[in-house]
Amino acid sequence: MRQLSAIQLSEWLADPARGKPVLLDVREPWEFETCRIPGSISMPMRGIPARYQELKQDAEIVMVCHHGARSFQAGMFLERLGFDGIINLHGGVAAWARDVDPKMPTY
Repeated sequence: MRQLSAIQLSEWLADPARGKPVLLDVREPWEFETCRIPGSISMPMRGIPARYQELKQDAEIVMVCHHGARSFQAGMFLERLGFDGIINLHGGVAAWARDVDPKMPTY
């Protein structure tokens, strides 16, 4: 699975010449309410087996969690189902808050 740093994701999102990825946040609802990358959609990890059909199999999907471990696991699950554009945000929203948006609330 490809990995992407918070800085690389920020540059991608700021580039008008590139299509925007799906930002799939797999954290729990309370975590998503506490902080999130703008434009992210919430799909808690435990709900992915019931909801993965909502995602396009050929989309570029950046998996997001707190530090990057849960999103990596969820991404592996989607890859096993045939999704080929899965990218994990290395360091998760914690890295985003540290490297891109220091005003973001943390926990």
